[in-house]
Amino acid sequence: FEDNAEFGFGMHLGVEAIRERITTKIEEALSLELSPKEREAMQTWLDNKDKGENSRVIADRLIAVLEESDLEIAKEILKDKYFLVKRSQWIFGGDGWAYDIGFGGLDHILASGENVNVLVFDTEIYSNTGGQSSKATPQASVAKFATTGKTTKKKDLGLMAMTYGNVYVAQISMGANMNQTIKAIVEAENYNGPSLIIAYATCIAHGIKLGMGSTPYEEKIAVDSGYWTLYRYNPALKEEGKNPFILDSKQPHMNIRNFLMGEVRYSSLAKTNPEAAEEMFAEVEKEAKDRYNRYKTLSENIIF
Repeated sequence: FEDNAEFGFGMHLGVEAIRERITTKIEEALSLELSPKEREAMQTWLDNKDKGENSRVIADRLIAVLEESDLEIAKEILKDKYFLVKRSQWIFGGDGWAYDIGFGGLDHILASGENVNVLVFDTEIYSNTGGQSSKATPQASVAKFATTGKTTKKKDLGLMAMTYGNVYVAQISMGANMNQTIKAIVEAENYNGPSLIIAYATCIAHGIKLGMGSTPYEEKIAVDSGYWTLYRYNPALKEEGKNPFILDSKQPHMNIRNFLMGEVRYSSLAKTNPEAAEEMFAEVEKEAKDRYNRYKTLSENIIF
């Protein structure tokens, strides 16, 4: 729950150690007298070992060649044959972990430069433990330990990660834009370095008035109202002289209050404390506009 960053990172390092062992053995084998088929299969694997594309095809071909070989070193390589395929390493967690209790571990792996991917399911609340407020909880949202509405703004985890300059970062909302979601996940997987994807995730604790069955629509209006912003920050674009920050959200065209009043976590505040709600909702509106303009500015300038 709180240390999946460390646990996932350990899995990654373990796999990398085994693949380094395979690499050493194949390099050793290439110095021996080999058949053309053996040499070609080994060299092809060595040249493509860190590429996901066609990795299984290349690995299966090498395994078939090694199984026919009489070389002793071929048997040694086959002991680790399940690691010949380039693995896709992903670490999954919620916002309570990523923004709060596990942030130190998350920050550590993002700063490591290692090729690991992180996907955060951002429900903006501690969903696992009963709906407590977290650093991902936005201002004015009602939650446990924030029963009169959270008074502070939400932490911008994505923007913080971008300051490293070599971390792929994206915010997605599948119900709002499935193509952008797929594009971000593919780019993160292909990026040779740490990646962080923050996914807007609905939760029963939100009290969605249309019901949980309307999740895709709720995710869409979260984006249309400017409550949630879609973007991708791809450091690889800097090498092409391009701006790494791509703003995928269009200018919000829906009143954010329509979104807020459609969820009990906000509308309940309007009932219990109308004056405080009005003041906080006005601040939420301003913050949404400021946030969009901040991202728009980033998309128009080469950064980091």
